[in-house]
Amino acid sequence: MKSVNSRGSGYLCSQMKKNVTNIRHLSLTELENYFEELGEKKFRTKQVYEWIWQKHAMSFADMTNLSKDLRQKLGENFTLPALSIDTTQHSTDGTIKSRFKTHDGHLIEGVLIPTASRYTACVSSQIGCSLSCKFCATGYIDRKRNLDYDEIYDQVAIINQQSEKTNGKKLSNIVFMGMGEPLLNYKNVLKAIERITSPDGMAMSPKRITVSTAGVAKGIRQLADDKVKFKLALSLHAANDAKRHEIMPINDSNNIKSLIEVLNYFYKQTGNEITFEYILFKDFNDSPNDADELIKLYRQVPADLVNIIEYNPIDFARFEKPVEEKVQAFMEYLGKHRVNARLRRSRGKDIDAACGQLANK
Repeated sequence: MKSVNSRGSGYLCSQMKKNVTNIRHLSLTELENYFEELGEKKFRTKQVYEWIWQKHAMSFADMTNLSKDLRQKLGENFTLPALSIDTTQHSTDGTIKSRFKTHDGHLIEGVLIPTASRYTACVSSQIGCSLSCKFCATGYIDRKRNLDYDEIYDQVAIINQQSEKTNGKKLSNIVFMGMGEPLLNYKNVLKAIERITSPDGMAMSPKRITVSTAGVAKGIRQLADDKVKFKLALSLHAANDAKRHEIMPINDSNNIKSLIEVLNYFYKQTGNEITFEYILFKDFNDSPNDADELIKLYRQVPADLVNIIEYNPIDFARFEKPVEEKVQAFMEYLGKHRVNARLRRSRGKDIDAACGQLANK
């Protein structure tokens, strides 16, 4: 959408009629220009902006403090393609998984994960995924397209409403760990976070947002150069190239050495927290030797934490969860070598909402 500052009166309105535009893709200035050309008062801009970014209007009809005539004009010139809930599942542990439908009929999933101290939204960034990680259900779904930033925002807004309704609490955290690779949808993910953290959006602190990547080194470097304020998590899952290549094809072009280098650069530029995510697979990456390799890597990167994640089986993969004794032995070994590690228990397993299970099932 081009700026209309140098255009004659009526230019923006005529453009809207030619190309019906998603109203949330307009800047505040562009929206102001639209209302100015209609001869409307300037405060209308603030009202509409509040409806689309703070009150989460699903349609122009929801904007009840606008006149019927103005709502009709908005409907003629703009679209408001909000996500809708296709279905919702409730786990026995309080986790809620929602399958959302996009305006063009695609399906994605998002999860509300409540604990004693946190209410976390796990959101998707793509429809499907192109990385084909062997342990992840989404990796077996072809990538259809990237999500627009307003579609990502919708997930957060809807999950926040669910949290308020079921727990009486707003979201405390957001993790980009759902369907897709966030750094392969870089522009929309950052724009969504900008809106989520904006005072005229959800006003959430960026320190409560974590973006998880399978290891797109170029994207991590860009995050560093953009000096982002949110946290970064690396889905590691194996601490040597041979094993990582076996389960994560992205390692072919983004090997561990390159990731160590770029993670150090990220920390130098931002000072933000870095977390390693490490799923334990039975007889694959759960031995003392595997732990030694993880410890060695941990000491080369300013990582704050290693999240050890229990594996959640999926239909398509050959992997299994280690026995509890082996999980505990692995954790104790890391602790003995002064690694700040935490065992992350799966939530929502009974509704296929746990880590690695999102597949529109």
